[in-house]
Amino acid sequence: MEDRAGDPRPIGVFDSGVGGLTVLAELQRRLPGESTVYLGDNARTPYGPRPADEVRRFTLECVKWLLAQEIKLLLVACNTATAQALPEVRAASPVPVLGVVRPGAVAAAAATRTNHVGVIATAGTVASGAYPAAIQEAQAGVAVRQQACPELVPLVEAGELRGPRTEAAVRGYLGQLLDGDQAIDTLLLGCTHYPLLRPVIEEIVGTGVAVVDSAFTTGLAAEDLLDALGARAPAAAPVLHRMATTGDVAAFAAVAERLFGALPDIEAIPAAGR
Repeated sequence: MEDRAGDPRPIGVFDSGVGGLTVLAELQRRLPGESTVYLGDNARTPYGPRPADEVRRFTLECVKWLLAQEIKLLLVACNTATAQALPEVRAASPVPVLGVVRPGAVAAAAATRTNHVGVIATAGTVASGAYPAAIQEAQAGVAVRQQACPELVPLVEAGELRGPRTEAAVRGYLGQLLDGDQAIDTLLLGCTHYPLLRPVIEEIVGTGVAVVDSAFTTGLAAEDLLDALGARAPAAAPVLHRMATTGDVAAFAAVAERLFGALPDIEAIPAAGR
């Protein structure tokens, strides 16, 4: 039997801002022996309203920086970037790449009892059609209703995870998915920013709707892939976590501290263009 010594290199995680920290938190919970490097492109967030070619360009610029950190696995923890740029990222990457769309889609298809799934996401992700295609590939016959939520990423980036403004925005977006004969029984959070709003979302949808979190499913997929590749870090390897942002370090830290408490020093990385 082949002797696999493991791979001590870190896992790279990319997001358009702070949303991918939900994936990072799940990754560190599931894989406490793994080192990580996170990059949030906060200077140019949100990606959702941007043209697809701009999303691809920004994503590839950030991925280039992460690959230079000698990572062993790249997680594109941004739904818009996954939907618009995943083939280009895979073509540019010498290491395996995971996006967030497929893991979340498979989990939503498995969770639905009535074959009515709702997806809330950015405008760019909705326009791509990536989630309906992936859900229906996982389970034929599932009816998928999408809702673009352009206000939610800016609210999360500003740290407004509660309050009347946030609750009103979430309620307005979810209303169309919860009413009528085609009401959903499963809601997929199709943006990694949205798990930070999960308490508000669950209060509004109630106990009759299963809420699927792509951060959880992506963490599980990363664990499975490392095991399949024999690429987990050796037990004796030191565990180091790095965080970097192209935006304001203090604003980034304010949200990150809610998930992680004490943080490593956050690195400031210049964005190539605005």
